[in-house]
Order: sequence, then structure tokens, then C-alpha cells
Amino acid sequence: MSFFDTHLLNLVVFLPLVFAALVLLLPAGESGQIRTVTLIGMVVDMIAGVWTYLRFETGGPEFQLEYRVHWFKEFGLSYHLGVDGLAVSLLLLTVFLGPLVVLASTTYISHRIKEFHLALLVLQTTMLGALVSLDVLLFYIFFEAMLIPMYLLVGVWGAEDRQMAAVKFFLYTLVGSLLMLVALIAVYFIASPPGARSFDYASIYNGLLDANRQLSACKAGPAGACDSLTGMAATLYTWGPWLFAAFALAFAIKVPMWPVHTWLPDAHVQAPVAGSMILAGVMLKMGTFGFWRYAIPLFPVAAQQARPFLATLSVIGIVYGALMCLAQRDIKKLIAYSSVSHLGYCMLGMLAVTAEGATGSAYQMLNHGISTGALFLLFGFLYERRHSRLMADFGGIAKVMPVFTVAFIIITFSSVAVPGTNGFIGEFLVLLGTFKSDLGAAAGNPHLTTVFGAFATLGVILGAAYMLWMVQKVFFGSLTHRENQHLTDMNLREILTVLPFIILVGVMGLMPQPFLDRIEPSTERFIARARVGTPSFNLRMDQLRVEVMSVPPDPTVALPGTPTPYAARAVPSTRPSAD
Repeated sequence: MSFFDTHLLNLVVFLPLVFAALVLLLPAGESGQIRTVTLIGMVVDMIAGVWTYLRFETGGPEFQLEYRVHWFKEFGLSYHLGVDGLAVSLLLLTVFLGPLVVLASTTYISHRIKEFHLALLVLQTTMLGALVSLDVLLFYIFFEAMLIPMYLLVGVWGAEDRQMAAVKFFLYTLVGSLLMLVALIAVYFIASPPGARSFDYASIYNGLLDANRQLSACKAGPAGACDSLTGMAATLYTWGPWLFAAFALAFAIKVPMWPVHTWLPDAHVQAPVAGSMILAGVMLKMGTFGFWRYAIPLFPVAAQQARPFLATLSVIGIVYGALMCLAQRDIKKLIAYSSVSHLGYCMLGMLAVTAEGATGSAYQMLNHGISTGALFLLFGFLYERRHSRLMADFGGIAKVMPVFTVAFIIITFSSVAVPGTNGFIGEFLVLLGTFKSDLGAAAGNPHLTTVFGAFATLGVILGAAYMLWMVQKVFFGSLTHRENQHLTDMNLREILTVLPFIILVGVMGLMPQPFLDRIEPSTERFIARARVGTPSFNLRMDQLRVEVMSVPPDPTVALPGTPTPYAARAVPSTRPSAD
């Protein structure tokens, strides 16, 4: 790697903070300059993010574009960055949304403009930092830090009940995160011997690997086979389910999964358009990403046992979210509950642990950010004109806002997974992977696989019902309200803001392979780690290793009787050592 590649992730993560410093120097009354500097910062960061995505080699090592420097060496804490196929795809989504969020807020935010744009820039850095962290504690720091600017976005610039929604959002996510911190520290002590402690993701994974293999083998054996476990395997046998539960709860709240989802509708309804776009587009994916990167690979045996339960919650979330949408009369709350349903597909595909299901799950993370982010954007434009969220206050506005109507219907088609749109690819793969999965067998009844798939399919039907019903109520019929007769159609700024979403709906729906090429290697590794030690797993154990380039060899990671961990491999590197 070149020197530029080595520092590319640092550039992407901290460019928004650099521009935040520039905004901080501007007078509070210079709203035009503040918006311009923020927009330039987001555009520059987007260019760096696109370059990062293009520099990622689809056939290369798992984690690329690494940078590592010891932070507190005696505690095993390092500043370690890198991206795999899923992380770099979510990074692309994050930097793509950045400039559009700024443009969407140009006329929506009219007070405390300087503070608002500072919050956007800081939030961008924390989200990107969480996605690229390869040190577990560093991930936690970024994961928690993003709560503060989002709390401010909802609590300061939200609607009438903004403070209640902001506090509820903060408390829900904080409680889950604190439990995860306790589990994280426990894993830190369990996964490595004294004198060689490390928060490095690869070191923790490799440190737990042999114990997970032993635990998986005894679980597959006769009753009482696990009674003879000793050492780390015995510790995982006792504490593994509790540690997995702590990680899973923190990420389930962030997704959010039913029944810990109740903070989400309030936060979405009260948030400004920028807050809703970021929340739906990126922050909810921190939950699914956390399951994919941390909860399931670190505790595959506990995750395997919990799969039927979590899949049941996912299916309930899919159907419950759709039914709640049908019961809504508030447009923004309907879109909010649709996220509960759509994120249920992401979780179900992941828990299927099949190639199709996991690939669909990862692709659906990107799709949801595009379609639901665009729905909140378009509703924000409508709310600025009408200052109402109720469907009953609209009707027939297609007659006065034809361009807006066309844009909204295209995004609606994406949301309901019409063939030819991005949503179809993700949901089809999730459903296919679910029907091919062993979820029923894992629950003790093979027929349950069909039940999971059938209810997930019902969610697709209900999704079309509530979205098309909402479109009919808002856009078609008679123009009965006098206030709607003089609504203006989208202006040039608004068209330019929504146009990238429409383009991506078509590109990702008709040409998904360039995106899937980066996702599929991560999918294969995820499935291998989730199924470690099970009879159906037929990959070599060395394929399970977290392969990280350019990390100095650490002999302490090696375990007796196991293949050589990633760090002991001779991997050529051209970058200068930052250690």
C-alpha cells in the first residue's frame, strides 16, 4: 500500500471534523457561509469515501487500507482502522448521504444554524469511525459518541415533543450500550492471557477461536460432553450466552428489533428531516453491522442457539411493523414503522446463515438507507410547504405537484421491492435464503423454516399495501383542501437533492453486481464464522481467521493445537510502521 492508501481512512473519518473547526471560526450570523462550508466539507468527504470504495480490492485480503498505531500499549488498546466489503459499502452510503442531508436542511433549519451544522459534521465523523474501527474498544467509543450529536439534532431542532423523543432515544441506546461495555471488558480478559491483553478485533477473535471450536464440538456430542471442558472453553460454556446476550441487546436496540423498537417512531416523528435521514440511512445499520461484525462471530455457539429466537423476533418485527403502518394516519410515523419492518428483513437474512440470506441482508442495509432516507427527504419537502403530517390534510396533490409525485412514486416502488428497483434484489435474496436455511431444524422443527419464510413474504405484501394506500390517499383523488391548491412543485435545489436517490434506485436494481462483488467475500467469511464447528461447515479452519494485512506478528495470539493465526503469517507490506 502507498502512504496515501495507509492514511486514506484517517482522511475520510476526520475530514468532517476539520470542516467543523472551520465552521466554529465563522460568526453565528453568517448562515450562508456556514451552510456552504459544511456542504463543501461533506462533498470533499464524499469524494474521499468514493476513492476509498474504489481502492478496495474485491479479491484482496479481508481487511484493507489499514492503519494501526498503539494507543495505550500496556492495556492492549490501539488505534486500528480498516474496512472489509460490508464496512466499505456502508461507508460509501454514509458519505453519499452527507451532502444531501445538508442540502435538504437549507430552508428547513432557521435557528441555531451554526450549532446544527457542527452537530452534522461531528455525527458524520463518529458514524464513519464506528464503521472502520478494528479495535473493539475504539468501535465502542465511536458507537457511543454518535449518541450526543443525534440527541442534539432531535432535542434542539425537532418538533413539538422533541425533548421527550430525544431523552427516550438516548436512554434506550445508552442502557444497551453500557451492558455491551461490561461484556466487552469481560471478553478482553477471557480472550487473551495476562501480559498479552488486547482489544484488537482480530486478537480477540483468534483468542476465542479454539474455545469456540471445543464448545461447538461438545454441544454436538452426547449429553454431558461439555462437562469435561476446561479453561477458556469452560468459561465460554458458562458465560458465553450472557456475553452474547449483552452484545445482542445493545445492537437489537439500535436496529431496532421488536420489542425494543419503541424509541424509533418517536425519534423519527420529532426529528428534523436531516435527523430522520441520518437515523434511517446510517445509524440503524450500526445495529445490524454490530451483529454481523461482533455479536455473532465472537460467540457463534451462543448465536447458533439463539438463532430461532432472534429469527422469530425478526419475523414479528416484519409483520408488526407493516401492520402498524396500516394503522397510521401520520405520514412520518408510517415511514418510521416501515423501518422496523424493513430492518427485520436484514436481521432475518443474516440469521438464516445462507449465502443468499446473508448477501441479501447486507444489500438490504444499503437499500434501506437509500429508499427510506429518500422517503424522509421527500416528506420533509412536503412538510415545509404544508406543515402537516396527517394524510387527511392532503389528497389530489399530484395535480399541483407532478414532479414531486413522480419522484415519490419511484421511491415508493423501491420501498415495496418492485422488480427493477434496488429493494427487489435485497428482499428476494433474503426470502430465498430464509427458505433455504436450517432455522427450523435449529428450532427442533424443520417445518418452521417454511413458517419463517411465509410470514416474511406476508410482510412484502403488507408493505405494498400500506405504501400504495398512503400514496393513493396523499396524491390522488380530489383536491379537496384549499390550502393544497397553491402548493409549489419541487425547485431546482430539491430536484438535485432527490435525483441521486432515484439514480441509485435504478442502478442498484438493474446492475447490482458491482456492489455485490464487494459484499460477497464478507458474506462468505460471515457464514464461515457463524457456523464454526457445525457438521454442515466444510471450509478449512484457516479460512475462518480474521486476515489483516500489515499487522506486526504477535506470537501470543497463537494457541496450542490450532492453525497459525493471522498475525503470524508472512504478509508483505510496503507501508511505514506507525507503531
